Amino acid sequence: MSSETVLYMVIPCYNEQDVLPDSAEKIKRKITSLIQQKKIGKNSKICFVNDGSRDRTWEIIQSLCRRDPVFSGICLAHNEGHQNAVLAGLMTVKPYCDAAISMDADLQDDIDAIDAMIEKYDAGCNIVYGVRDNRESDTVFKRVTAEGFYRFMKMMGAEVIFNHADFRLMDSRALEAFSDYREVNLFLRGIVPMIGLNHDCVYYRRKERLAGESKYPLKKMFSLAWQGITSLSSEPIKCILNLGLGISVISGAVLIWSMIQHFTGKTIAGWTSLITSLWLLGGLVLLAIGIIGEYVGKIYLEVKRRPRYLVQDFIDANQESGGADAVKKAGGRNR
Repeated sequence: MSSETVLYMVIPCYNEQDVLPDSAEKIKRKITSLIQQKKIGKNSKICFVNDGSRDRTWEIIQSLCRRDPVFSGICLAHNEGHQNAVLAGLMTVKPYCDAAISMDADLQDDIDAIDAMIEKYDAGCNIVYGVRDNRESDTVFKRVTAEGFYRFMKMMGAEVIFNHADFRLMDSRALEAFSDYREVNLFLRGIVPMIGLNHDCVYYRRKERLAGESKYPLKKMFSLAWQGITSLSSEPIKCILNLGLGISVISGAVLIWSMIQHFTGKTIAGWTSLITSLWLLGGLVLLAIGIIGEYVGKIYLEVKRRPRYLVQDFIDANQESGGADAVKKAGGRNR
């Protein structure tokens, strides 16, 4: 990047009043240092996205914006979830920046990795992924489930970057291409790799959360994993088809065996085996209906084409130089 390249940091926030002041100060020092080194332009910003927080998060963001023009703020009209908050931030700042980096407010992602991302960008990369170099800070359960999830996603045919979450740099070309992806069911770490273009990875060691509690407890982690699987791949439906074919073959073999037993006079009561088979097949049928129903539900949401988010307020000094069309686009609905 040059001294004219405008970089935006897009940071989704949900009930982050405990970490926001400290995080804002640390990110500001990093951005200021990069500007002084003329690695990025002076109009570069730190954009916090308030995702319908119930605490003082938006008040703190407003205070930061009034105090220092390096800060920018987006307030969503409703809590839309982490993935939509990241999307809202990226699409809102797209008219004003040459590149954007998304990361979480708790600063578990290493801000010093931003320097390496900028170097990759200067080398011609359109997308730079922040990838964890290990999971030593995680519990054994989280480590096993997370690594199992990435491997399972690969097996399901989804193109994901191993140990990459939502810490990434995207340039204006990648952001423009990303804006063409209109699905309501978002799983960004699976959608972004679909864009292609020139990309590379930067490896870093994930830190402990500064304060507060994680916004991704076990239930939400499983929900995100299921969202990713069903949004990016139809393999589960193919698995149902293969399972059905397999059971049909087994059932045919059992039928032939039963007929042979009957005609040879070796009839067996078979009450236990009959009931077990009925319960097994009933459970498989319900499971299959449930998986298919999940896909039908996603189709239902996609067809309705409801807005993915609504920007209620956008505070940014660069709006004045972005033109009326850019300001209007930033403050409206996104479909």
